Amino acid sequence: MSQTAVIGRAAEAFVIEGGRPLYGRIQAAGNKNGALPILAACLLTTEPVVLRNVPRIADVETMLELLVDVGAEAEWTGPNEVHVQAAEVSKQELDEELCSRMRASFLLAGPLLARLGGVSVPPPGGDVIGRRRLDPHIHAFAELGAQIEVGRRYEMRAGRLRGKHIFLDEASVMATENAVMAAALTPGETVIGNAACEPHVQDLCRFLRSLGAQIEGIESNVLCVTGVD
Repeated sequence: MSQTAVIGRAAEAFVIEGGRPLYGRIQAAGNKNGALPILAACLLTTEPVVLRNVPRIADVETMLELLVDVGAEAEWTGPNEVHVQAAEVSKQELDEELCSRMRASFLLAGPLLARLGGVSVPPPGGDVIGRRRLDPHIHAFAELGAQIEVGRRYEMRAGRLRGKHIFLDEASVMATENAVMAAALTPGETVIGNAACEPHVQDLCRFLRSLGAQIEGIESNVLCVTGVD
């Protein structure tokens, strides 16, 4: 017997008729929330990186433009394949217009702070979904030793970063990702408590480990990062 479910308003509805066997094979599209921090993390190495199954959507295109703007090479080499090499990154000031397009632009703060010793980031754009503070990011960077001034832009200088025990006041996904990326090149051991452990945070950590980072506690709410060169 078939069952019918109607979702949404009558004029904009999906009609699903059940009771039939399902079969076949599909390939899942890449996850945007996994791809964006991994693209940002490419700034932590001078070596070439090839990423596959990357969703070709507006936010990913914006992230690639941001990488190019700070000096990296980034280009599509296939329908869903991206080549990134950040050998000559030198620009610390992120482009305001590009950052206004999406909130994930703030993910470049951690890698640039760790690699260049400073970064100037305008307030990010993107969708306004409830209460989404940047405080956990700033707190994590400050705990690692960064000097931060907040005005029209977020001005951050590394000074002398050192590993630290950090407890995030909320389990923010993006703040966890930023803290992990900054800690990857920070001397000493950094322990991040109340860390987010969503699948895309785990993907970022595994990607960083593939580059040589030392990260323990993946899949848990406590991440231990030992900085490497």
